[in-house]
Order: sequence, then structure tokens, then C-alpha cells
Amino acid sequence: MEIFDFNIQTISGETLDLSSFKGKKMLLVNVASECGFTVQYAQLQELYEANKEQLVVIGLPCNDFGGQEPGTASEIQHFCKINYGVSFPITEKVGIIHNTHPLYKWLEEQATEQGITNEVNWNFCKYLIDETGKVTGFHPSSVTPLDDQILQWLVK
Repeated sequence: MEIFDFNIQTISGETLDLSSFKGKKMLLVNVASECGFTVQYAQLQELYEANKEQLVVIGLPCNDFGGQEPGTASEIQHFCKINYGVSFPITEKVGIIHNTHPLYKWLEEQATEQGITNEVNWNFCKYLIDETGKVTGFHPSSVTPLDDQILQWLVK
């Protein structure tokens, strides 16, 4: 199985087929509206806007860490649009600790196989996927979307 085999529902209930992103890098981020790291939405949007020809950012809301994403789909969508002008894809809420979504199981397994330390232990952890669908990196919440590590990955 590869990342391009996954489909996930968007926050608005449409199917997001990850195979449509073949040839682009992907940054998958578990997001939450009531977290101290929520301000990273602004940088995620900036990164996406500046690089959307080669990159897709995908926000995956999750309420598993501190209950910091308690909202409904429409509340989350409204929050992201009004506060941060988010135009990158946001998915349905996913489980990471509880009822782990198959995509997160796959990400964890692939990163581990690549020797990448990847403990998702809070909101705004970032998986980096290259154009071929390979997991090439993981960054914890403390690494911002515009950090040099992520910007350098984009130009590789």
C-alpha cells in the first residue's frame, strides 16, 4: 500500500483522493483550533500559497490531544476560514491515539521503516511526503511550517 491509495473525507464531506497529489510534495499536519500552536495555521497557509505548484498542505483535525478540537465540521471550517483564510484541504476529524485513522497507521509504519522518529504526541506534528509518496521526514509541533528544515526540504 502507498499513500496514493488513500481517500479521506474533507471537512465538507467530499472525498479527497490522495492520488490526485502524485508529483507534489505533501505536508500532513494534525491540527486543532484551541491549541497554543494553532497560530501555525497562518504559516501553513503562507507556505501553501507560496508553493502550491509543488506542495499540498493537508490539515487533519484531531481531538485526541487535550480535547483541543471539540468543534463540529462546520465550526472547524468556519474557524479556519475566518481566522486564517485557510484554502488548503482540511479533512474530517481523525483519530491518532483513539480509533487511529488508517492513514496515520500507515504514516507511522512508513516513517519507522525509514528510520524516522515520528511520535505524534501533540497537535501540529508534521509528516513530510515526497513527490513519489515516500515519507521523508517528521517534525514535532515545535518546528514551525516556515522553519528552515521544511523550507530546505521543499527545494530538494
